[in-house]
Amino acid sequence: MKADQMLPGRRSVLRIAACLGAAVTMGTLFTERDRSPGREASPGPAAGPRAAAAGPPMHESAYRLRPMTADAPPRFHRALPPVRTRPFERFPQLGRTLVLTFDDGPDPHYTPGILSTLRQYHVNAMFFVCGEMAAANRELLREIADDGHVVGNHTWSHPLIPKLPASKIRGELGRTSEVIARTLGAAPLWFRAPYGAWNKLTFEIGAELGMEPVGWTVDSLDWTEPGTTTIVRKVLDGAAPGAVILSHDAGGNRSQSVAALRRYLPRLLDAGYRITVPHR
Repeated sequence: MKADQMLPGRRSVLRIAACLGAAVTMGTLFTERDRSPGREASPGPAAGPRAAAAGPPMHESAYRLRPMTADAPPRFHRALPPVRTRPFERFPQLGRTLVLTFDDGPDPHYTPGILSTLRQYHVNAMFFVCGEMAAANRELLREIADDGHVVGNHTWSHPLIPKLPASKIRGELGRTSEVIARTLGAAPLWFRAPYGAWNKLTFEIGAELGMEPVGWTVDSLDWTEPGTTTIVRKVLDGAAPGAVILSHDAGGNRSQSVAALRRYLPRLLDAGYRITVPHR
């Protein structure tokens, strides 16, 4: 698939709101910023040589997150305020943490290679899956969850949501949540709009399904297939405390994405970053 910031031309295809008390004591959990689809965040400092001993991924007990909308089955219910008006794009500033995210899968050609590398370094990530891919690869979806990764909703067929009426947005998100819930036993708590194209209905319908919106701060540009070295450089240049990195495990030839992860992940860990994910 093409990037989440591009216009569609393909089809193949943190429990945040931290409790109010925690939010007061630890500060804002995310920095929310308006972004236009296709506009990239300014790169952060490069991940250079080892800056500190790489610690293990942050444990749930140390960093517990609660979505504002709480648990919800894969059915719609009235979304009560507060409902987000912008996606979360950054993790809270609790040390040198990073979030790795992968969109568009699961794909049997590329997802296993990404899972293997994450497993090798004992790192968890977020996988925003498309419903049609999840339905066709349920065992792989279970493998993602069994490895401790967070499974999010990326719509059924990866459409440009702002062009859809409410009924079709509900269908795209609802069908995907249902597949995830039936396969994994729990509905997703997070979702991401294809191409990073959000609108008011997207936030409201996502909240009706019990999900919070997640964007990104660093686009690896892997969807353009620019070469493994370019992807690695893009990720390392954009690495900064709290960054959310966008990559893909489906939607096209993602062999460069798989190879790049093998190269930049150990360098991020050597630079003292902790790779973390939101926990239920």
